[in-house]
Formats: sequence, C-alpha cells, structure tokens
Amino acid sequence: MSTADRSPEPGATAASSGDGGSVVGKTFLIALAAAMGGFLFGYDTSVINGAVGAIRTWSGAGDVLLGFSVASALLGSAVGAWFAGPVADRYGRIAVMQLAAVIFLIGSVGSGLAWDIWALTVLRFVGGVAVGAASVIAPAYIAEVSPAHIRGRLGSLQQLAIVVGIFLALLCDYALAAAAGGAGNPLWLGLEAWRWMFISMAVPSVIYGVLAGIIPESPRFLVSKKRIAEAADVLRRFVGNRPPPRVKIAEIESSIDQEKRQSLRDLAGPSFGLLPIVWTGILLSVFQQFVGINVIFYYSSVLWQAVGYTEEDSLVITVATSVTNILVTLVAIALIDRVGRKPLLLVGSAGMTLALGTMAYIFGTAPTEMVNGAMAPVLDGTAGIVAVVAANLYVVFFGVSWGPVVWVLLGEMFSNRIRAYALAVAAAAQWAANFLVSESFPSLASAGLGIAYGLYAVMALLSLLFVARAVRETRGRELEDME
Repeated sequence: MSTADRSPEPGATAASSGDGGSVVGKTFLIALAAAMGGFLFGYDTSVINGAVGAIRTWSGAGDVLLGFSVASALLGSAVGAWFAGPVADRYGRIAVMQLAAVIFLIGSVGSGLAWDIWALTVLRFVGGVAVGAASVIAPAYIAEVSPAHIRGRLGSLQQLAIVVGIFLALLCDYALAAAAGGAGNPLWLGLEAWRWMFISMAVPSVIYGVLAGIIPESPRFLVSKKRIAEAADVLRRFVGNRPPPRVKIAEIESSIDQEKRQSLRDLAGPSFGLLPIVWTGILLSVFQQFVGINVIFYYSSVLWQAVGYTEEDSLVITVATSVTNILVTLVAIALIDRVGRKPLLLVGSAGMTLALGTMAYIFGTAPTEMVNGAMAPVLDGTAGIVAVVAANLYVVFFGVSWGPVVWVLLGEMFSNRIRAYALAVAAAAQWAANFLVSESFPSLASAGLGIAYGLYAVMALLSLLFVARAVRETRGRELEDME
C-alpha cells in the first residue's frame, strides 16, 4: 500500500468545492503570482534598452565592452538557472522564489548606484542570477500545480509576465528619459535618469518576494519530501478532486521513484551523453534565442536611432513593439490548449523566417552614411516603413509561438524524476545563447545589419526543421505520463 493510501485526505468532506470554476480561479491566481518571476525577467532584460546610449557616453566603453556589460546579466542568469533546479529540489520552489527576490533587489539598486562600467557589469551579473533562478522555477511550479486541461494557458502566463515586464520597463525608460530631457541627464538626488531606470527594478522584486510568501508549495515537491497531507491539501484546493488527491499522489510517487536520489547523472543518456528529451529541451531554448528576438528589446532604441529616427521616436517605436508583443501573447494563451504546442511553433518559425529575411534585405540593400562616427544604413520613405512593419511582424510571430510555447514545453515535457534538473540545464543553455546573441550583436551590426538579420533568418529556418523532426506534442497529457 502506498503512502498516499495510508494518509487521510484533508477536507475530503468538502470534495465538491474542490472542482470547477473556483479551483481554476485559485490556480490561476497562484500561477500568476509565480509568473511574477517572468516579470522580473522581462523588466531586467529590457530596462537596459533606454540606458544603453547613456551608459556608452558615461563610461566611454567601446562596442565589445558595452556588449559585455549589457549581456553580463545573462551570464548571471545562466548561473542562476543552473543552480536553481538542485536548490529547488532540496529546499522547495517557494524558497528559491524568495531568495531570487532578495538577490534581484540587491542587483537592481546596486546597478543604479554603480561607480564605473565594471561595477555595473558585476551588479548586473548579480541581478541576473536572480532572474535565471526565477526563470527556472516559474514554469516548473506552474506546470506542477496546474490541471492538465489548462496547463498550457497557465504556463503561458510566464511569457505574458515577461512581455508585460518588457512593456513596463520600456514605458518607465521613456518616462524617466522624458522627465530628465534625456537618459544621461540628472533627474532626482543628482542621479542620472538611466540610474533610476535600474533602481526602479526594486519595486517588482519586493512584490515578487511578498507574493512568493503567500502561495502554496508545489504538491510534487511535497510528495518528494513525504509531506503527503500537505500535498493532498494543495491538490484538493488547486487541482481539484478528479482524480482524487490520493490517486494523484500515488501517481506522483510512482513517477518520482523515491528510492533513487536525483542528480545531474539522471540526465545521462545515449545521445552525446544526454537523454534525447534533454537535448530537445536544450535546442528549444537555444533556438528561442538564436532567432535574435532579444536584439529587438535590448538594442531597438539605439538601432532605430542609427537609421535616422530621433531618440524620442525610437523609444515610442520600441514601446509600441512591446504592446504588440503583449497582444499576441494573449492570442497564444487562447490558442495553446486548443491548437497545441507544435503547430504554433511551426507557424512561428515560418513567419519569423519571412520577416527576418525581409529585414535582412532592407538593411542589406539600404544606402549608408556616417552616423555618430560609424557607417549606418539610412532608411528613407518606403524602406523605413517596411522595416518597422517587418520588425513588428517578427515580434508577432515570435510572441504567438516561440515566446510562450517554449516555456510551456520546458515546464511540462520532462518526467517528474528529472524535471528540476533538466529544466535547469535547458534554461542555462537558453541564457548562454541569449548572452552570445546580445554580446555579438554590436559587432554584427558594425559589420552590417543585413548580415545580422540574415543570420537570424537562417536560425529561424533551422528552428522550423528542428520542430518538424524532433518536438512531440504534449497537449492534454498528465505530467506523470511524460517520458
């Protein structure tokens, strides 16, 4: 007889209240709270957008050092993602969320008070550790507390939180720069506007820490620690009574295989040292970044200025792009449990290939002139309009597919026995890929924007072939049924 069979089900007499709309509503709220980690992700990685130009002037950094400083948060995120899984398996999902909130608070305030470019780089790295940890825990936690029939929609809240974080960061950048008359001008307490852009990140970090303290622990973690009564209570209140908690707990116990201690060795397999499913997760993560999406959100303000738009107009275009991203993420949430994960990825890859190919052609064939000491393409008339439209279509196709779907798949595609570790490895690979793209873009842009966007178009095409061949549909499957 399993432990679940010997344990009572708390609240069993109120079983009827454990199903239906009330359960969905409560699960939505705790998933939304967990997804606040995604908000930190979006806010942190995008707030740099409005500050890059001012940081260049303040520090005198060249392309390589500036790119490294911008991307240092991503290296920190890779480190945070790598260690978040093992820490979460030992101390719980909630503990990792709370620790991430504290580290993020330190990194955000410290970045705003940085005394030179190297201090800024180190403190951005510190904040990135928190973002990486949150990026692993949110999809894992949401998948583990969600009923299978709405898991895709709830898992997509991670991406929705990311794009809302991006939007609010860009809006904050615009407001602060406008209030100071420029990101490099003093605003309050003698600090430049770009410093306040970083300090503003303290607000969501505090909110995240508070929310993490009021949501329940993952039932799958509780079962792994033999806290069966607590797990049954969480299942009854947030997943429902179909199947009954005791049945669900028995399934979880079976899938976790309690007699075997979990470690990174569990990921070992015949395909270049790893299980095939782990490689699938890693490549999903890498392709999500190699299509170049974060170039739009890290450098778009500087990019649009380089091709002739004013600083104010560039920030307005960037904010409009982030609004587009939010809207299409809502579309993805509506579709993901109806259409499925794989079809959305295929459509997204095809659309991104066309949009990026168009951008590569426009920028590659545009006339050039000297702008701020460097040769840059000049987009006049129709070419400028086509470039802006193509950039936004690119965001549309990414936002309705690879943005939310990859996070959903990473949260649900691995078995209970390896989920935390496999997700940590895949997320670390994602942040490492993000770093490579962000670090290389200034140099690629100097060589030619047509070359940069042409490379991203090739990656989008390769992602289409990868999904068609290697990705399996997970819609409607229970986590305990994953291989």
